[in-house]
Amino acid sequence: MKPETTAVHAGFESESATGAVMPPVYFTSTYAQRAPGETTGYEYSRTDNPTRTPLQAALAELEGGKHGLVFGSGLSAIDAVLNTLKSGDHVVAGNDLYGGTYRLFEKVAKNRGIEFSYSTLQSEEELRSLIRPNTKWIWAESPTNPMLRLADIQKIAKVAHESGVKLGIDNTFMSPMLQNPLSLGADLVMHSITKYINGHSDVVMGGLVTNDDDLYQQLKFLQNSVGAVPGPMDCFLVLRGIRTLAVRMKQHTVGAMTVAEFLEKHPKVDSVIYPGLQSHPDHELAKRQASGFGGMISFYLKGGIEESKTFLGALKLFKTAESLGGVESLIEHPAIMTHASLPEENRKQLGILDNFIRISVGIEHGDDLCADLDQALAKI
Repeated sequence: MKPETTAVHAGFESESATGAVMPPVYFTSTYAQRAPGETTGYEYSRTDNPTRTPLQAALAELEGGKHGLVFGSGLSAIDAVLNTLKSGDHVVAGNDLYGGTYRLFEKVAKNRGIEFSYSTLQSEEELRSLIRPNTKWIWAESPTNPMLRLADIQKIAKVAHESGVKLGIDNTFMSPMLQNPLSLGADLVMHSITKYINGHSDVVMGGLVTNDDDLYQQLKFLQNSVGAVPGPMDCFLVLRGIRTLAVRMKQHTVGAMTVAEFLEKHPKVDSVIYPGLQSHPDHELAKRQASGFGGMISFYLKGGIEESKTFLGALKLFKTAESLGGVESLIEHPAIMTHASLPEENRKQLGILDNFIRISVGIEHGDDLCADLDQALAKI
Protein backbone atom coordinates (compact mmCIF):
# COMPACT_ATOMS: atom_id res chain seq x y z
CA MET A 1 0.00 0.00 0.00
CA LYS A 2 0.99 3.62 -0.43
CA PRO A 3 2.01 5.40 2.79
CA GLU A 4 -1.21 7.44 2.88
CA THR A 5 -3.25 4.23 2.89
CA THR A 6 -1.00 2.52 5.42
CA ALA A 7 -1.45 5.41 7.85
CA VAL A 8 -5.23 4.98 7.77
CA HIS A 9 -5.33 1.19 8.08
CA ALA A 10 -2.09 0.20 9.85
CA GLY A 11 -2.37 -2.04 12.89
CA PHE A 12 -6.13 -2.40 13.09
CA GLU A 13 -9.04 -3.03 10.73
CA SER A 14 -12.04 -3.64 12.97
CA GLU A 15 -12.80 -5.16 16.36
CA SER A 16 -14.08 -8.74 16.00
CA ALA A 17 -16.81 -8.73 18.64
CA THR A 18 -18.65 -5.56 17.61
CA GLY A 19 -17.10 -4.43 14.33
CA ALA A 20 -15.81 -1.18 15.89
CA VAL A 21 -13.53 0.52 13.37
CA MET A 22 -11.29 1.94 16.10
CA PRO A 23 -9.78 -0.28 18.82
CA PRO A 24 -11.46 -0.20 22.21
CA VAL A 25 -9.51 1.32 25.09
CA TYR A 26 -8.78 -1.53 27.46
CA PHE A 27 -8.59 0.06 30.91
CA THR A 28 -7.49 -3.08 32.68
CA SER A 29 -4.37 -4.10 34.53
CA THR A 30 -4.94 -7.84 34.55
CA TYR A 31 -6.80 -10.59 32.66
CA ALA A 32 -8.73 -13.66 33.82
CA GLN A 33 -7.05 -16.94 32.95
CA ARG A 34 -9.08 -19.97 31.87
CA ALA A 35 -6.85 -22.08 34.11
CA PRO A 36 -3.50 -21.37 35.79
CA GLY A 37 -1.10 -20.44 32.98
CA GLU A 38 -3.82 -20.75 30.31
CA THR A 39 -4.27 -17.22 29.00
CA THR A 40 -5.90 -15.46 26.05
CA GLY A 41 -2.49 -14.05 25.15
CA TYR A 42 -2.79 -11.30 27.75
CA GLU A 43 -1.96 -11.70 31.41
CA TYR A 44 -0.82 -8.30 32.75
CA SER A 45 -0.90 -4.89 31.06
CA ARG A 46 2.72 -4.05 31.71
CA THR A 47 3.55 -7.01 29.47
CA ASP A 48 0.89 -6.46 26.82
CA ASN A 49 -2.37 -4.55 26.45
CA PRO A 50 -4.91 -4.99 23.62
CA THR A 51 -4.85 -1.24 22.88
CA ARG A 52 -1.05 -1.13 22.80
CA THR A 53 -0.73 -4.16 20.52
CA PRO A 54 -2.32 -2.55 17.41
CA LEU A 55 -0.32 0.64 17.98
CA GLN A 56 2.95 -1.30 17.98
CA ALA A 57 1.87 -3.11 14.82
CA ALA A 58 0.93 0.19 13.17
CA LEU A 59 4.29 1.75 14.06
CA ALA A 60 6.14 -1.19 12.52
CA GLU A 61 4.01 -1.03 9.36
CA LEU A 62 4.61 2.70 8.96
CA GLU A 63 8.38 2.22 9.09
CA GLY A 64 8.37 -0.90 6.92
CA GLY A 65 9.63 -3.00 9.83
CA LYS A 66 8.72 -6.35 11.41
CA HIS A 67 8.63 -5.35 15.07
CA GLY A 68 7.40 -2.24 16.89
CA LEU A 69 7.52 -1.36 20.59
CA VAL A 70 6.24 1.71 22.41
CA PHE A 71 7.47 3.25 25.66
CA GLY A 72 6.43 5.92 28.12
CA SER A 73 8.61 8.56 26.38
CA GLY A 74 11.17 8.94 23.64
CA LEU A 75 13.96 8.96 26.22
CA SER A 76 12.71 5.73 27.80
CA ALA A 77 12.81 4.17 24.31
CA ILE A 78 16.44 5.24 23.89
CA ASP A 79 17.20 4.02 27.41
CA ALA A 80 15.87 0.59 26.45
CA VAL A 81 18.48 0.48 23.68
CA LEU A 82 21.19 1.51 26.14
CA ASN A 83 20.01 -1.29 28.46
CA THR A 84 21.03 -3.84 25.83
CA LEU A 85 24.64 -2.78 26.59
CA LYS A 86 26.94 -3.61 29.47
CA SER A 87 29.67 -1.72 31.29
CA GLY A 88 32.63 -1.12 28.96
CA ASP A 89 30.57 -1.03 25.77
CA HIS A 90 31.01 1.96 23.47
CA VAL A 91 28.64 4.10 21.40
CA VAL A 92 29.53 6.57 18.63
CA ALA A 93 26.88 9.30 18.54
CA GLY A 94 26.19 12.43 16.57
CA ASN A 95 27.51 15.56 18.27
CA ASP A 96 24.32 17.53 17.52
CA LEU A 97 21.72 15.66 19.57
CA TYR A 98 18.57 16.69 21.37
CA GLY A 99 19.67 17.98 24.77
CA GLY A 100 17.72 15.30 26.62
CA THR A 101 19.44 12.53 24.68
CA TYR A 102 22.86 14.03 25.41
CA ARG A 103 21.95 14.30 29.10
CA LEU A 104 20.82 10.65 29.14
CA PHE A 105 24.12 9.58 27.59
CA GLU A 106 26.41 11.74 29.70
CA LYS A 107 24.65 11.90 33.07
CA VAL A 108 22.94 8.51 33.25
CA ALA A 109 24.41 5.91 30.89
CA LYS A 110 28.01 6.89 31.64
CA ASN A 111 27.35 6.04 35.29
CA ARG A 112 26.65 2.48 34.14
CA GLY A 113 30.07 2.31 32.50
CA ILE A 114 28.93 2.89 28.91
CA GLU A 115 31.41 4.96 26.89
CA PHE A 116 30.54 7.57 24.25
CA SER A 117 32.36 9.34 21.44
CA TYR A 118 30.79 12.16 19.45
CA SER A 119 31.13 12.99 15.77
CA THR A 120 29.55 15.14 13.09
CA LEU A 121 29.11 11.84 11.20
CA GLN A 122 29.90 13.77 8.02
CA SER A 123 33.30 12.15 7.41
CA GLU A 124 33.50 8.43 6.71
CA GLU A 125 37.20 8.46 7.61
CA GLU A 126 36.55 10.11 10.98
CA LEU A 127 33.71 7.70 11.73
CA ARG A 128 35.90 4.68 11.03
CA SER A 129 38.60 6.11 13.31
CA LEU A 130 36.14 6.36 16.22
CA ILE A 131 34.93 2.77 16.03
CA ARG A 132 36.66 0.57 18.62
CA PRO A 133 36.59 -3.19 19.29
CA ASN A 134 34.01 -2.50 22.04
CA THR A 135 31.76 -0.27 19.88
CA LYS A 136 28.23 -1.68 19.73
CA TRP A 137 26.11 1.16 18.30
CA ILE A 138 26.25 4.25 16.13
CA TRP A 139 23.44 6.60 17.14
CA ALA A 140 22.35 9.45 14.88
CA GLU A 141 19.56 11.95 14.35
CA SER A 142 18.69 12.91 10.80
CA PRO A 143 17.91 15.76 10.60
CA THR A 144 19.67 16.72 13.82
CA ASN A 145 18.08 18.73 16.59
CA PRO A 146 18.40 21.71 16.35
CA MET A 147 20.98 22.36 13.61
CA LEU A 148 19.09 20.30 11.00
CA ARG A 149 22.16 18.59 9.54
CA LEU A 150 21.54 15.30 7.77
CA ALA A 151 23.31 11.99 8.24
CA ASP A 152 23.90 9.94 5.09
CA ILE A 153 22.18 6.86 6.48
CA GLN A 154 23.28 4.47 3.72
CA LYS A 155 26.95 5.41 4.06
CA ILE A 156 26.91 5.24 7.85
CA ALA A 157 25.10 1.88 7.74
CA LYS A 158 27.79 0.53 5.41
CA VAL A 159 30.57 1.60 7.79
CA ALA A 160 28.65 0.24 10.80
CA HIS A 161 27.97 -3.17 9.32
CA GLU A 162 31.51 -3.59 7.98
CA SER A 163 32.63 -3.09 11.59
CA GLY A 164 30.00 -5.36 13.17
CA VAL A 165 28.22 -2.36 14.73
CA LYS A 166 24.48 -1.60 14.77
CA LEU A 167 23.03 1.71 13.55
CA GLY A 168 20.15 3.44 15.31
CA ILE A 169 18.43 6.44 13.73
CA ASP A 170 16.25 8.95 15.55
CA ASN A 171 13.68 9.65 12.82
CA THR A 172 11.51 11.98 14.89
CA PHE A 173 11.89 15.09 12.71
CA MET A 174 10.94 13.31 9.47
CA SER A 175 8.28 10.84 10.63
CA PRO A 176 7.74 7.59 8.70
CA MET A 177 5.86 9.52 6.02
CA LEU A 178 9.00 11.29 4.78
CA GLN A 179 11.89 8.97 5.62
CA ASN A 180 12.33 5.25 6.35
CA PRO A 181 15.80 4.53 7.77
CA LEU A 182 15.36 0.74 7.83
CA SER A 183 15.14 0.76 4.03
CA LEU A 184 18.43 2.72 3.98
CA GLY A 185 20.28 0.16 6.10
CA ALA A 186 19.58 1.18 9.70
CA ASP A 187 19.10 -1.61 12.25
CA LEU A 188 16.72 0.36 14.46
CA VAL A 189 14.49 3.41 14.16
CA MET A 190 13.49 5.49 17.15
CA HIS A 191 10.66 8.04 17.35
CA SER A 192 9.59 10.49 19.96
CA ILE A 193 5.95 9.63 19.21
CA THR A 194 5.06 12.71 21.24
CA LYS A 195 5.89 14.72 18.13
CA TYR A 196 4.62 14.16 14.57
CA ILE A 197 3.27 10.63 14.91
CA ASN A 198 0.78 11.69 17.58
CA GLY A 199 0.69 15.24 16.28
CA HIS A 200 -1.65 16.92 18.75
CA SER A 201 0.57 17.86 21.72
CA ASP A 202 -1.44 15.74 24.16
CA VAL A 203 0.65 12.55 24.58
CA VAL A 204 4.20 11.76 25.67
CA MET A 205 5.47 8.49 24.15
CA GLY A 206 8.43 6.87 22.42
CA GLY A 207 8.77 4.03 19.94
CA LEU A 208 11.29 1.63 18.40
CA VAL A 209 11.07 -0.35 15.16
CA THR A 210 13.44 -3.06 13.93
CA ASN A 211 13.68 -6.01 11.56
CA ASP A 212 16.23 -7.74 13.81
CA ASP A 213 14.48 -10.63 15.59
CA ASP A 214 17.14 -11.03 18.29
CA LEU A 215 17.25 -7.31 19.02
CA TYR A 216 13.46 -7.23 19.23
CA GLN A 217 13.44 -10.05 21.77
CA GLN A 218 15.99 -8.14 23.89
CA LEU A 219 13.97 -4.94 23.72
CA LYS A 220 10.66 -6.69 24.37
CA PHE A 221 12.16 -8.32 27.46
CA LEU A 222 13.36 -4.90 28.66
CA GLN A 223 10.02 -3.24 27.91
CA ASN A 224 8.32 -5.74 30.22
CA SER A 225 11.10 -5.93 32.84
CA VAL A 226 11.63 -2.19 33.24
CA GLY A 227 7.95 -1.34 32.72
CA ALA A 228 8.28 2.08 31.09
CA VAL A 229 5.12 1.54 29.06
CA PRO A 230 2.38 3.99 28.00
CA GLY A 231 -1.18 3.70 29.23
CA PRO A 232 -4.05 2.49 27.02
CA MET A 233 -5.63 5.93 26.56
CA ASP A 234 -2.36 7.35 25.27
CA CYS A 235 -2.09 4.40 22.87
CA PHE A 236 -5.60 5.09 21.61
CA LEU A 237 -4.84 8.78 21.07
CA VAL A 238 -1.69 7.97 19.09
CA LEU A 239 -3.56 5.45 16.92
CA ARG A 240 -6.06 8.21 16.18
CA GLY A 241 -3.24 10.64 15.40
CA ILE A 242 -1.61 8.18 12.99
CA ARG A 243 -4.73 8.14 10.81
CA THR A 244 -4.05 11.75 9.74
CA LEU A 245 -0.24 11.55 9.72
CA ALA A 246 0.11 11.59 5.94
CA VAL A 247 -2.05 14.67 5.37
CA ARG A 248 -0.51 16.48 8.31
CA MET A 249 3.06 15.90 7.12
CA LYS A 250 2.18 17.26 3.68
CA GLN A 251 0.84 20.46 5.23
CA HIS A 252 3.75 20.79 7.67
CA THR A 253 6.16 20.57 4.72
CA VAL A 254 4.25 23.05 2.55
CA GLY A 255 4.01 25.54 5.41
CA ALA A 256 7.66 25.14 6.39
CA MET A 257 8.85 25.90 2.86
CA THR A 258 6.69 29.04 2.78
CA VAL A 259 8.06 30.21 6.13
CA ALA A 260 11.68 29.32 5.30
CA GLU A 261 11.59 31.26 2.02
CA PHE A 262 10.00 34.23 3.81
CA LEU A 263 12.63 34.26 6.56
CA GLU A 264 15.51 33.86 4.10
CA LYS A 265 14.52 37.14 2.44
CA HIS A 266 13.79 39.10 5.64
CA PRO A 267 16.25 41.92 6.43
CA LYS A 268 16.21 41.17 10.19
CA VAL A 269 17.15 37.52 9.72
CA ASP A 270 20.82 36.66 9.36
CA SER A 271 20.49 33.10 7.97
CA VAL A 272 18.00 30.23 7.73
CA ILE A 273 18.60 26.48 8.13
CA TYR A 274 16.03 24.31 6.32
CA PRO A 275 16.83 21.22 4.23
CA GLY A 276 14.36 22.32 1.56
CA LEU A 277 16.37 25.44 0.74
CA GLN A 278 19.13 25.20 -1.85
CA SER A 279 21.35 27.07 0.59
CA HIS A 280 21.29 24.11 2.98
CA PRO A 281 24.56 22.11 2.80
CA ASP A 282 22.65 18.80 2.74
CA HIS A 283 19.94 19.82 0.30
CA GLU A 284 20.85 17.21 -2.33
CA LEU A 285 21.08 14.47 0.30
CA ALA A 286 17.67 15.51 1.63
CA LYS A 287 16.16 15.14 -1.85
CA ARG A 288 17.76 11.72 -2.27
CA GLN A 289 17.14 10.28 1.18
CA ALA A 290 13.64 11.52 2.02
CA SER A 291 10.37 12.25 0.22
CA GLY A 292 9.95 15.67 1.83
CA PHE A 293 11.81 18.25 3.89
CA GLY A 294 9.71 18.27 7.06
CA GLY A 295 8.30 21.01 9.25
CA MET A 296 11.34 22.08 11.29
CA ILE A 297 13.27 25.32 10.66
CA SER A 298 16.12 26.98 12.54
CA PHE A 299 17.40 30.49 11.95
CA TYR A 300 19.59 33.28 13.29
CA LEU A 301 18.20 36.69 14.04
CA LYS A 302 20.31 39.78 13.56
CA GLY A 303 20.95 40.61 17.19
CA GLY A 304 21.45 38.85 20.50
CA ILE A 305 19.54 37.65 23.53
CA GLU A 306 17.49 40.84 23.99
CA GLU A 307 16.39 40.88 20.35
CA SER A 308 15.48 37.19 20.60
CA LYS A 309 13.34 37.76 23.70
CA THR A 310 11.64 40.77 22.15
CA PHE A 311 10.84 38.81 19.00
CA LEU A 312 9.51 35.76 20.86
CA GLY A 313 7.42 37.91 23.16
CA ALA A 314 5.71 39.68 20.26
CA LEU A 315 4.41 36.58 18.47
CA LYS A 316 0.68 35.86 18.47
CA LEU A 317 0.07 32.66 16.47
CA PHE A 318 3.33 30.97 17.40
CA LYS A 319 3.45 29.62 20.95
CA THR A 320 6.80 29.81 22.72
CA ALA A 321 7.07 26.24 23.96
CA GLU A 322 9.29 23.20 23.97
CA SER A 323 8.45 20.12 21.90
CA LEU A 324 7.41 20.06 18.25
CA GLY A 325 5.36 18.24 15.65
CA GLY A 326 1.89 19.34 16.74
CA VAL A 327 -0.79 20.86 14.54
CA GLU A 328 -0.06 24.25 16.12
CA SER A 329 3.12 26.19 15.34
CA LEU A 330 5.65 26.33 18.16
CA ILE A 331 8.81 28.38 18.51
CA GLU A 332 11.63 28.22 21.03
CA HIS A 333 15.06 29.45 22.06
CA PRO A 334 17.23 26.28 22.19
CA ALA A 335 20.05 27.78 24.30
CA ILE A 336 17.59 28.59 27.10
CA MET A 337 15.04 25.85 26.55
CA THR A 338 15.50 22.45 24.83
CA HIS A 339 19.30 22.45 24.81
CA ALA A 340 20.03 24.17 28.12
CA SER A 341 21.36 20.83 29.44
CA LEU A 342 24.24 21.00 26.94
CA PRO A 343 27.38 22.62 28.35
CA GLU A 344 27.73 26.20 27.14
CA GLU A 345 30.98 25.36 25.34
CA ASN A 346 29.21 22.59 23.38
CA ARG A 347 26.34 24.91 22.46
CA LYS A 348 28.69 27.55 21.12
CA GLN A 349 30.68 24.98 19.18
CA LEU A 350 27.50 23.73 17.51
CA GLY A 351 26.19 27.23 16.81
CA ILE A 352 23.39 27.31 19.40
CA LEU A 353 23.87 31.00 20.14
CA ASP A 354 21.78 33.72 21.80
CA ASN A 355 20.22 34.71 18.45
CA PHE A 356 19.41 31.14 17.40
CA ILE A 357 15.71 30.23 17.08
CA ARG A 358 13.96 26.93 16.29
CA ILE A 359 10.48 26.69 14.73
CA SER A 360 8.06 23.79 14.49
CA VAL A 361 5.72 24.82 11.67
CA GLY A 362 2.17 23.61 12.28
CA ILE A 363 -0.62 23.08 9.77
CA GLU A 364 -1.89 26.66 9.71
CA HIS A 365 -1.82 28.61 6.44
CA GLY A 366 1.72 29.68 5.64
CA ASP A 367 0.67 33.25 4.83
CA ASP A 368 -0.76 33.73 8.33
CA LEU A 369 2.40 32.36 9.91
CA CYS A 370 4.60 34.67 7.84
CA ALA A 371 2.43 37.66 8.80
CA ASP A 372 2.86 36.80 12.48
CA LEU A 373 6.62 36.46 12.12
CA ASP A 374 6.78 39.73 10.18
CA GLN A 375 4.95 41.77 12.82
CA ALA A 376 7.13 40.27 15.58
CA LEU A 377 10.35 40.93 13.66
CA ALA A 378 9.20 44.54 13.23
CA LYS A 379 9.32 44.90 17.05
CA ILE A 380 13.09 44.37 17.10
